[in-house]
This record gives sequence, structure tokens and C-alpha cells, in this order.
Amino acid sequence: MTSPAESTITMFGADWCRDCIRTKKQLDSLGVDYTYVDLVVEPSAADVAKEISGRTNIPVVLYPDSSHHVEPSNADVEAKLRELSLI
Repeated sequence: MTSPAESTITMFGADWCRDCIRTKKQLDSLGVDYTYVDLVVEPSAADVAKEISGRTNIPVVLYPDSSHHVEPSNADVEAKLRELSLI
């Protein structure tokens, strides 16, 4: 896997993870551009997500300002997107 793009949101997740499904659906419904890294397809990318967050929990959402959320609530994601003027 290549490094996460610095100018976009990168979300690390898996299709079996309810929080990942919820966060992905939220980003889609808000019309936010992001890169989705499917950890089922790219299992080695889990190491990248762990380097970013220091944890093995998913989803990991990496923002353009290099901050991140792990298992964020919809309110957390929306607040961060507003802070970054992405919505």
C-alpha cells in the first residue's frame, strides 16, 4: 500500500466492521471525497493504520491536517469535517 494522501481523507476499514460501515456511509452521504483502504483486500495496510493510531481498532480516519479518529462517532466526524471546511 502507498502512503495515505496528504490532501484527502483516508479511511482504513473492513466490510465486517459495523463502525466502518457506518462511517463510510456517513462520508458518502455527505459527499466527502476520501480514499477507502479495505483491510480485507490489503491486510498489510493494517500496520499503516496502527502506526497512525497506535491502536488496532478500526475504522481509522486520517484527515488532511494529519489528525485522526479511531472508531469515531458520526458527531466526531461531522465536527472535524466542519472544522476543516470540508462540509
